Amino acid sequence: MASVRHHTRHAAALCLLLSLSGAAQAAPITFNTALPVAEGEFVWREQLVRRRRSDGGPLDREVSVDALGSVLGYGANSRLAVFAALPYFFDRELRVTTPAGRLQRDTGGIGDLALFARYTLYKRDSKGATFRIAPLLGLEAPTGDDRDRDAVGRLPRPLQAGSGGWDVFGGVVVTWQTLQYQIDSQLLFRENGRHDGFDPGDQWRFDASLQYRAWPRELTGDTPAFLYLVLESNLSHTGRDIDDERGIGLDPNSGGTQWLLAPGLQYVTQRWILEGAVQLPAASNPHGNALEDDYLVRAGFRYNF
Repeated sequence: MASVRHHTRHAAALCLLLSLSGAAQAAPITFNTALPVAEGEFVWREQLVRRRRSDGGPLDREVSVDALGSVLGYGANSRLAVFAALPYFFDRELRVTTPAGRLQRDTGGIGDLALFARYTLYKRDSKGATFRIAPLLGLEAPTGDDRDRDAVGRLPRPLQAGSGGWDVFGGVVVTWQTLQYQIDSQLLFRENGRHDGFDPGDQWRFDASLQYRAWPRELTGDTPAFLYLVLESNLSHTGRDIDDERGIGLDPNSGGTQWLLAPGLQYVTQRWILEGAVQLPAASNPHGNALEDDYLVRAGFRYNF
């Protein structure tokens, strides 16, 4: 009898954690997952982001960004999900040292719209676990303003809300989920489009995430929610910008390689998730005096409906 009760509790917990029919599930905070969106259902994600970047050059540049990232996904079928992502910038601020003193310039508004699809190429489900491989492919449209001006003149390209160019990106996401933990990894390449003589450097990314269930320690059939400890790694390499617009050509002070580590928390219920993480630099190798991340703070929610 005890064995039957244990089996029933295990089955109920497995259904709640691994169900693919619309239940919210743990997922990376800083990138994508290979777990599907249930057919005919939506997932809505909102995330507030605070980002600060700086350089060690003579201009002592500092860039601060406060933004809201909105993502809506739809499960077209059991394998295919489509997504739309649109950022809104409350503030993009640049502070730089000039001969006349410290100069501050800022802007805001809607950014560029990204549309992408993710397809589950391979899946293997076993007792208490699932393994998925899902390629993704997307396009980013220049919906944001790339010609904003202030009293000094046209704002620098990196400060504009929009890039002005059409970008394409693609890669593959792998997920291994069990009752106790989940591991996700992503390899992504992004080719940035040229616009008005400016071509941002292309980027490679390799991301990884571990989500470990810290509470409850024991699973029961009526467990209402789960608390996950999260640790993520974000490794990226960005090429140098081409800036013919200002006659610079290949900008020696742009791009480079950096590695961020992100501890975080997720509170997961049947339909929604609260999450937060802080991305901190572990190592970096910028080109010249290129901007480097000092930190990123992310907080938001996901809701399945």
